[in-house]
Amino acid sequence: MTRFPIALFIFSLLAVPAAQAQTPAAAQGAQTAAQSSAAPQSSPILFEDASDKAHIDFVHSFGSAKLGSLLEGTGAGCVWFDYNNDGKPDLYVVNGRPLDDSMHPYPLKEKPDPLPHNHLYRNDGNGHFTDVTEQAGLAPDLYSMAVTAADYDNDGNVDLLVTGYGRVILYHNDGNGHFTDVTEKAGIKVDGWSISSTWLDYDKDGCVDLFVGRYVKFDPKYRAFYGADNYPGPLDYEGETNRLYHNNCNGTFTDVTDKSGIGAFIGRTMGVTAADFDGDGWDDIYVANDRTENFLFHNKHDGTFEEIGNDSGTAFGQNGESTSAMGPVFADLEGKGRLDLWVTDGRYNRMLSNTGKLTFDDIGATNGVSQGNAQYVSWGSGIYDYDNDGQLDILIFHGGLIHLIPQEHTLYRGLGNGRYEDISREAGAVLSKRTVARGACFGDYDNDGKVDAFLVNLGARGTLVHNISKNTGHWVEIKLKGTKSNRDGIGARVEVYAGGKRYMQERVAESGYLSQNDDRLHYGLGTTTEVDKIIVHWPSGREQAVEKQGVDRVLTVEEPR
Repeated sequence: MTRFPIALFIFSLLAVPAAQAQTPAAAQGAQTAAQSSAAPQSSPILFEDASDKAHIDFVHSFGSAKLGSLLEGTGAGCVWFDYNNDGKPDLYVVNGRPLDDSMHPYPLKEKPDPLPHNHLYRNDGNGHFTDVTEQAGLAPDLYSMAVTAADYDNDGNVDLLVTGYGRVILYHNDGNGHFTDVTEKAGIKVDGWSISSTWLDYDKDGCVDLFVGRYVKFDPKYRAFYGADNYPGPLDYEGETNRLYHNNCNGTFTDVTDKSGIGAFIGRTMGVTAADFDGDGWDDIYVANDRTENFLFHNKHDGTFEEIGNDSGTAFGQNGESTSAMGPVFADLEGKGRLDLWVTDGRYNRMLSNTGKLTFDDIGATNGVSQGNAQYVSWGSGIYDYDNDGQLDILIFHGGLIHLIPQEHTLYRGLGNGRYEDISREAGAVLSKRTVARGACFGDYDNDGKVDAFLVNLGARGTLVHNISKNTGHWVEIKLKGTKSNRDGIGARVEVYAGGKRYMQERVAESGYLSQNDDRLHYGLGTTTEVDKIIVHWPSGREQAVEKQGVDRVLTVEEPR
């Protein structure tokens, strides 16, 4: 990547005090660091279910009396975002709902009143939330699937894009606690079944563009049932094209799907994320497809993309098969300063090591992580340093694929150099409680420097997974504020130097399955008590350095004007 001279910087520091702060059988032969035969007696990472304490009582609906279609089984996601700019991440969770009886093989005899809908929970601090959905205007008449957040008009307030069956909705944050549907005004029109989507500034003009994923051409009248009453799967329907909208920087968008080259590819999108995987300064797009080869759209710097999934080793599974890929996450899993790729799957999750040569090597089999989850169906996942020891960990949520089969969840603690140990059953009862998981979003909702999560469970109550780990290391969280770049800093690469180590992350929008995480970049620092330097590589091309900062706080870094 071309580096630019270090510019003068403008930054503000918002100090947030630190808070006082039996395993299922795995695949044979997976006796690795990921599946140690001598499990630890206690875990340095510990979670609890804080749903009741937080007053979050979200219940997901798939709209019918019994699970009976692909539409109903896909689930929903969530996002942590600070909609009122008070420094506390708020939670928005999307929901399904009963549609016309003709849409459901097993329709409800009586529809609930009121109908299930999406919910916005305002973070009041002290671990408590208030449902403000009605005041915010965020309960659409839509069978919703996913949500992604960004300040698309750079006015200082974060907006929302909600996807679902039949249409998408762009909500403008009015800055007064209310959101307005501006979909038509903005020129965004997406029919069919839209699903995981994301924001990225693919042409680096300072305004975030919109990539909308679409799943399949769902036909509710097609109900050919198979053995064990399985309903038709993704390959029983035609695939779909995704959509790309260019932000005109005036509140409107232009459909550039065909012009960009995106429209030439038909898939069955499940998860989407965008990041600069090759370090050339331009964000690329990864699409996890269901039972269809995955796409890696490489940014050609001229408004077009080249699909390199097969050539890069990211299109197929470990045996060359089209997998049931769910949720992709870009992260520096090996500490090499390159963005590796993690993809949850219906069987073998994929851990793809970035070679730095536009290719990836699948190391999930050699380190045992893939085999360790082969008995599950994996959906939402978050890669964070949950105990702040300086190593990234992986939290994965599982649930039945076709039937409502509950499963326990998995936590891999990072040991460094791409090695992990399974500490799932020692990390709190909440991870051993079996649910039918789908989307999950991750964030430090109580500002104590320990990353938490919210989990959407199919047809059931969601779970607020609170990180209550003890004796954790130091940390820093970085919130970006773009000026010439987009205001959210989406696409910025941030390096933190502390204790003789370098930590690298990129600010992304959508990550994992149908969901988006806290926009603040979280770094665990271990025993280090000072940050030596922070370097921000902004999408505009500016490089900014911030020297000598304290730990256990949130830093807001503003791009030089």
